[in-house]
Amino acid sequence: MRIILFGPPGAGKGTQAVKLAERLKVPHISTGDILRRNVAKRTKLGQLAQKYMAAGKLVPDDVVIEMTAKRLKEPDAKQGFILDGFPRDLQQAKALDKLTEIDLVINLFLDPEDLVKRSTGRRVCPNCDAVYHFLTNPPKKRDICDNCGSALIQREDDKEDVVRTRIATYDEITAPLVAHYKGKGILRDVYASGHIVEVQHRILEVLPK
Repeated sequence: MRIILFGPPGAGKGTQAVKLAERLKVPHISTGDILRRNVAKRTKLGQLAQKYMAAGKLVPDDVVIEMTAKRLKEPDAKQGFILDGFPRDLQQAKALDKLTEIDLVINLFLDPEDLVKRSTGRRVCPNCDAVYHFLTNPPKKRDICDNCGSALIQREDDKEDVVRTRIATYDEITAPLVAHYKGKGILRDVYASGHIVEVQHRILEVLPK
């Protein structure tokens, strides 16, 4: 089964993509992973992408599309895949239409205020990388890591003003994609609030029987 998974920052898209891929026994294909792999292997595309990344610029669509096209042709993706982070815009979606047929697009959604709470409540340990959340997984002692006793920090991209900007940007970019796949009749909206298992169950319910 060939599936695209959409979801705003904080909706748990990455977690659900991994779990769905494991259940369906297909690869979880992330644009970020593809980029990092190409850069690490110093492929021609990776070296080209690195120039943009080093300059703090977005990697151009044609480079991302070519990398993704090569990944989708690898043997493990023949029986299907879960695409995470691609397509990011309408140009990429139309390019993907030419590469392969997509069976289902799952659009995770949450109330914006829930997204803000999810992200702004997160704290991380700068020493051992443990992740906490004041609502769902608080440390035993406020602002102190259970594992190593270090003071927890809030990442810059978890601060409220940054989170709200990211959500607004995501909505603006994703709206044309949602319309594109709704027009094809293959988009399903899935409410992403609740425990991981609850959201996973909702996702499974929208899969073709």
